[in-house]
Amino acid sequence: MATATVVLGAGLGLRDPWPADEPRFALVASQMVDSGNWLFPRRGGELYADKPPLFMWIQAALLQLTGNLRIAFLLPSVLSGIACVWMTYDLGRRLWSKQAGIYAGWALLLAVQFTLQMKRAQIDPLLLAWVTLAHYGLIRHIVRGPDWRMWTVAWFAAGLGVITKGVGVIALFMLVPALALTFSRKMSASWIGDRRAWLGPLALLVAIGIWLIPMLIAVWIHPTQENLEYARNILFRQTIQRYGNSWHHFQAPWYFLVVIATSWLPTIALLPWAGPSLYKGLCRFDERLWLPVGSLALIVLFFSVPAGKRDMYILPGLPMLCLALAASLPDIVGRVGVRRLATAFVSLLGTATATLGIWMLASNPRFEVKLLTERGSSEDSHSIAILVLLASLPLLVGAALSLSGSAWKGLLTGMSGFWVVYGFAGPSVLNEASSSRGLMEQVSTRIGPSAQLGLVGWREQQLLMSQSATAEFGFNRPARQQLATALSWQQERQDVRWLLIEGSVLENCGDRRPDPSLQFGVANRRTWWLIPAGALSTCETSIR
Repeated sequence: MATATVVLGAGLGLRDPWPADEPRFALVASQMVDSGNWLFPRRGGELYADKPPLFMWIQAALLQLTGNLRIAFLLPSVLSGIACVWMTYDLGRRLWSKQAGIYAGWALLLAVQFTLQMKRAQIDPLLLAWVTLAHYGLIRHIVRGPDWRMWTVAWFAAGLGVITKGVGVIALFMLVPALALTFSRKMSASWIGDRRAWLGPLALLVAIGIWLIPMLIAVWIHPTQENLEYARNILFRQTIQRYGNSWHHFQAPWYFLVVIATSWLPTIALLPWAGPSLYKGLCRFDERLWLPVGSLALIVLFFSVPAGKRDMYILPGLPMLCLALAASLPDIVGRVGVRRLATAFVSLLGTATATLGIWMLASNPRFEVKLLTERGSSEDSHSIAILVLLASLPLLVGAALSLSGSAWKGLLTGMSGFWVVYGFAGPSVLNEASSSRGLMEQVSTRIGPSAQLGLVGWREQQLLMSQSATAEFGFNRPARQQLATALSWQQERQDVRWLLIEGSVLENCGDRRPDPSLQFGVANRRTWWLIPAGALSTCETSIR
């Protein structure tokens, strides 16, 4: 747990929110604090209906508590990761042994996707924590119970998952294998044969009602077109319609099998050794295996059906994989083949990372230059190479330990050290460009402290990082309408108003584009133009 706290917390407070999702949620949370309106989240001037508000509520509460956005936006992910490691350990301890629990916790912490995702301020880490808490409560009740308090906690956690991200009900998929074992008389029915079982669904509704009931009451009292559209969007379009008719992130049906085989390394690589024991346990209808394995299978199946898929969707199944492997890990970690696997993994990863860093430092490869250029980074082209080389050092130390006979110490040292270096050194190289802080500081210096800035075609990080008095003209509005409104706004105070415009928006000007000298910079793979009053007079005519 100490290692998990250091690994997951490394770099907390050292960087600003980075795209794609972090600036959006941080902006919504900061606007909640500024406006005092927490019930209807806003992105700029528009209601934000893509996700329920619980994650943003937590960020906003932490922002009020700490007064530091750099801490508040990332802390929910860090705490969620630590909680998931502990719950996985504790379940392994309760189901098998303390040693198995420790191995299960390490298996989760070492999995690449888990640690990478916990170092991002997206919704999925918090969702993972709620789903894992629900699984924790269900297993303690069904397998080690009855424990009606944990049963109720599990359903309440599933409800919190729903108001974090609508798919929180996936936590209840665990009931399917539990019911199957019960009805086939392979498991006692004591976990369900009691009137107190109704406490679970009631707790689910109470948790969902924390947000849903006040929101619906507010819409009923103030049935404006904006409020009604918000309710329709978040209750139907972002749930049922999005699942049945995805409109982005299209992937093949077998996409998640590739994610598991790659992103869940090195944990998933233990499956060939743990598989026979796992198979025998399933054949014996051991509920300690059926519940986590069944949940994992149903989660993967559920997200494989729609065409739209993202790698983090199946992350809630990873703790269940670690728990299912926990029974076998104490017996297999000492095997020669498994130790060789651990040695090979950390050695290959360390060698590849060091080789990449040396190549980048020596030859200044095109992809490195392209990456820095697209992000508008002011760092020297060798800065990323140095970062990669620094990250390779703990991996090489781990490889040396593994090759000297301490395979597992080497793997733990290498992987933990890699994430700590990434957490502390990464922001110094990547933050200025990734967060748009550098761009917005340059804009503020250029236009002066008394000027006003209008954003057109903006992304959340521009508004969040703006250092000037800032206006925006809609996020989802068509670019042509944004530009027309912005030009009218600028004409009202030509002496102090500037426009920061994303390059593709100026395509609406046709052959009346502004002077190329007004192109201001590049950030987040987009070109930005800083336009003073009058510079788009010809474009204004064509827009109208």
